[in-house]
Amino acid sequence: QVLLVESGGGSVQAGGSLRLSCAASGSTLSRYSMAWFRQVPGKEREFVAAMKWSDGEISYGDSVKGRFTISRDNTESTMFLQLNSLKVEDTAVYYCAAGVFYLATESAYVYWGQGTQVTVFS
Repeated sequence: QVLLVESGGGSVQAGGSLRLSCAASGSTLSRYSMAWFRQVPGKEREFVAAMKWSDGEISYGDSVKGRFTISRDNTESTMFLQLNSLKVEDTAVYYCAAGVFYLATESAYVYWGQGTQVTVFS
């Protein structure tokens, strides 16, 4: 079992930055991949970024590639998502997730945080 808690969301003007955090506990993260997804009301949950905890392999969704950066701390207990050059279209609830498989699909992840709201205004 993995407990995930997101933080760091907020309201930011377009062009600004935020750093989201996902604190994980409960299981050894080396067994899992972790990911960020985001969701806007009425739309499907969108893949943002993922990290394979065992070797640090990362991937990004096309819509955020070059602007967002996923990382982890030295203890591998916290995952971060640095959001730069934010656009209004980035407005969403951002969710942290963990699962066995390193994939960009929502169904691959078993454990989810409650989400943190990111609002970008022009």
